Order: sequence, then C-alpha cells, then structure tokens
Amino acid sequence: MPSIPKPDELTVLKVVIAGGFGVGKTTAVGAVSEITPLSTEEYLTQASADVDSLAGVEAKQTTTVAFDFGRLSLTDAPVPLELFLFGTPGQDRFGDLWYDLSRGAVGAVVLVDTRRLESSFTPVSFFEDIGLPFVVAVNRFDGAHRYHPDQVRAALALDDSVPVVTCDARVPGQVAGVLLTLVGHAATNTLAAPASASPLQDA
Repeated sequence: MPSIPKPDELTVLKVVIAGGFGVGKTTAVGAVSEITPLSTEEYLTQASADVDSLAGVEAKQTTTVAFDFGRLSLTDAPVPLELFLFGTPGQDRFGDLWYDLSRGAVGAVVLVDTRRLESSFTPVSFFEDIGLPFVVAVNRFDGAHRYHPDQVRAALALDDSVPVVTCDARVPGQVAGVLLTLVGHAATNTLAAPASASPLQDA
C-alpha cells in the first residue's frame, strides 16, 4: 500500500490534461501555471485542412504539436501539492505521444466541448484502455448549451465512478478545482487498487 505523505511534505504529481482538438487544453494550462508555460503551438496551415477540421472552432489559428507544460503549487491543500501539468495535442494522430505523456502520471483531466462531443470519445477511451484514473471537465464555452453532468456522463458512456465536473478553462480557480478533484479521485483509485504496479508506472 502506498505511503501517505505527512501534512508538511510537498507531494509532486504529474497530471495530464487531454481532450479533443480545440477544447481548451492550452488555455487551462496557461490559466493556472505559476511559471511561464511551455507551449509548442504552431500555426494551422492549408496542409492540415483535410485532417484538422475547424468545424465549431473556425477562429482557431494555432494547434499544439507536442505538448504544453506548466506547474501549479497548491500549498493550501490538506497535503501540499506541486503539480506538473502536461497538455496533450488534441488530434487522434498523436496517440503515441499521449501514451508517452501519460507515463508516470497520477491521472488525467479530459476537457470536453459539448458543441463537439464526438471529439471526446477517443481520449476517454484511451484513458479507460490504459487504466489511468481520469475526470471529465466540461469547458463552458460562451454560447454553448449547458448540459447536466449526468447527461454528459450518459452521452460519453462513462462509468459511474468517473467524476464529471464543469469549469471555465480561462478561470484559474475553476481549473485548480478540477485538478483537486482529479487528485482526490486518483488517490481513491490508488488506495483501492491491487498492489501490482500500473503498466505506465515508471520503475
């Protein structure tokens, strides 16, 4: 059974922020990072027009091509935390990179845009398949219809144990709240899981 950190110890955790193309991953990392976030965004060009649909996000001009990185310290938490945040690229063709970024992570946040819910199925299935705890966070885009979390759960066919929350990825306090929900969910899963290590756990 994993040891429980003492209240005065700083626990360092790796967290993945994932989701479909244009759901707000880079925005969420940038909103809460206490350092200047590392971003690998490049301008969209005509060359990607056939594979990167802009339906619903017509104003989007850039996309993440490797990962975003930020850091957040939560010293007021019951156990002081330092979170290393890794935002994934959203396109399905970066699936191999999702696997690499998830190695050693305590869990993941899957950001969802209800206007384009179909883009969320692949990341949800990915974390289910690799057995990494995750929460679903509905990013409240301006003008988007507000659905009850139970409706989102049903639409994504989520297990009852997966938390579904809402947030505005531009608001630091709301993103931090999602991250705390994930950490609590991951801790519950860790304590309940068998002693055998996860296949993604670093040796």
